[in-house]
Amino acid sequence: MHPIIHLEQIRKSYYMGRHELRVLKGIDLDIYKNEYVALMGPSGSGKSTLMNILGCLDSPSGGRYVLNGQDVSRMSDDSLADVRNKEIGFVFQQFNLLPRLTALENVALPLVYAGVGRKQRIEMAMTVIQKVGLEERKDHKPNELSGGQCQRVAIARALVNNPSLILADEPTGNLDSKTSGEIMEIFGKIQEAGNTVVLVTHEEDIAHYAKRIVRLRDGLIESDKLRSEVEMAN
Repeated sequence: MHPIIHLEQIRKSYYMGRHELRVLKGIDLDIYKNEYVALMGPSGSGKSTLMNILGCLDSPSGGRYVLNGQDVSRMSDDSLADVRNKEIGFVFQQFNLLPRLTALENVALPLVYAGVGRKQRIEMAMTVIQKVGLEERKDHKPNELSGGQCQRVAIARALVNNPSLILADEPTGNLDSKTSGEIMEIFGKIQEAGNTVVLVTHEEDIAHYAKRIVRLRDGLIESDKLRSEVEMAN
């Protein structure tokens, strides 16, 4: 079985004049279809940089990244944008919804970029809005929704074009603990339905919703354990 994500000695450096700042120092990681993985690490560990590389928002300085059978580590920006739109559904801390569009229109937005016709767009958007339990709020704009409801819209938008990978960056960062729990339950259902979920978080209790926890420190993987192993150790 081939992994959906295959990282081989991924390195990333930034240059300030002649000074090289090495952020990722050789990451090897395989993530398989239908896994639910949390990426953790303190500030400066490289987890945000790794998230940007996984999401094809940035390219590595060295190493190989194969996403769903395609080597994306050497792609041009335009090719990366195509891969991003087709293969990856993003969920961010800030929701990133367009304020003038309804929930349904926000969810359908990736399909507009993909060139899907209006009737099919509405049908596909309705299907995922129902999956996140928001069909009764589909005609509301973001300012008429709670934070938790806005994040549900964002999750539905990430799911709408059936991507290979759902990438969630601190998805509960702006939510209270009760709403955070509800949002994490939705990610659990998404994974159970056959999707691959990678979650970036610095919160231990949020990471424990995932089935596998990968910890970064100083640009390297410090540990990579199944949740059951972590719980047994505690």
